[in-house]
Amino acid sequence: MSAAVTAGGGRAAARRLGRGHSAAGIPRRSRRRKSIAIAYESGQGHGAEQGTSEPQRPRWEPRDWQQQLERIREMRRNRDAPVDEMGVEKCYDSSAPPQVMRYQVLLSLMLSSQTKDQVTSAAMLRLRQHGLTVDSILQMDDATLGQIIYPVGFWRNKVKYIKQTTAILKQKYGGDIPRTVEELVQLPGVGPKMAHLAMNIAWDSVSGIAVDTHVHRITNRLKWVKKETKYPEETRVALEDWLPRDLWREINWLLVGFGQQTCLPVNPRCNECLNQDICPAAKRH
Repeated sequence: MSAAVTAGGGRAAARRLGRGHSAAGIPRRSRRRKSIAIAYESGQGHGAEQGTSEPQRPRWEPRDWQQQLERIREMRRNRDAPVDEMGVEKCYDSSAPPQVMRYQVLLSLMLSSQTKDQVTSAAMLRLRQHGLTVDSILQMDDATLGQIIYPVGFWRNKVKYIKQTTAILKQKYGGDIPRTVEELVQLPGVGPKMAHLAMNIAWDSVSGIAVDTHVHRITNRLKWVKKETKYPEETRVALEDWLPRDLWREINWLLVGFGQQTCLPVNPRCNECLNQDICPAAKRH
């Protein structure tokens, strides 16, 4: 799956959707993730809140990360990866009312899980042809919805999640989507990555780094985490601990496209990568 936001166009599009709001909470899905979430929350502004004057230890940061980042930007300069042409920001109807656009952003994120951008984009186009609004989805029977979104990954589960989430949006939020990560992840079928992307695209708010399979894989290969991480949420916490906040919006879009074109899951194209001489995982021949 891959869903990302663009570095420049995303900001302008987001402002049309709504004003920024900050995240109010972090998901707690399991005991393991709960401990991660606690570490994430307690690490922000601790010294300022406590008024301590203890000298801070030098912040850890990966070796060569700035040079690696600049080279990845250069490789992504053409913006011609699948995410650039068929990612979430290309899936919603930009002429629809802001509330409808935000709903479409959330649905495209839900469909994108474990699904290629091309398949998600095609499913969203078919949904929009039927009039993609909260009311139209609530009025649609499950069989029809399933036929429209097929063959997205786990489409049967997504039919159920979309119907449940849409009903909650209608009843609790007046047909709009929540404005916080804490509320977003409580919706059926919405995970942390989707929530942070929804905050970014729909509300123009940088609440955290959206970590999908590409971001998780590449940051581990580059050693952008102190120690190897096993789960995307663990990776998110590790990255947010050192990566400057002004880069959080860009990093998902940048690495997703890089992962689609160069740093592939299997047989990465190291011979084409500008970082081959400074990447710890590069296959050198």
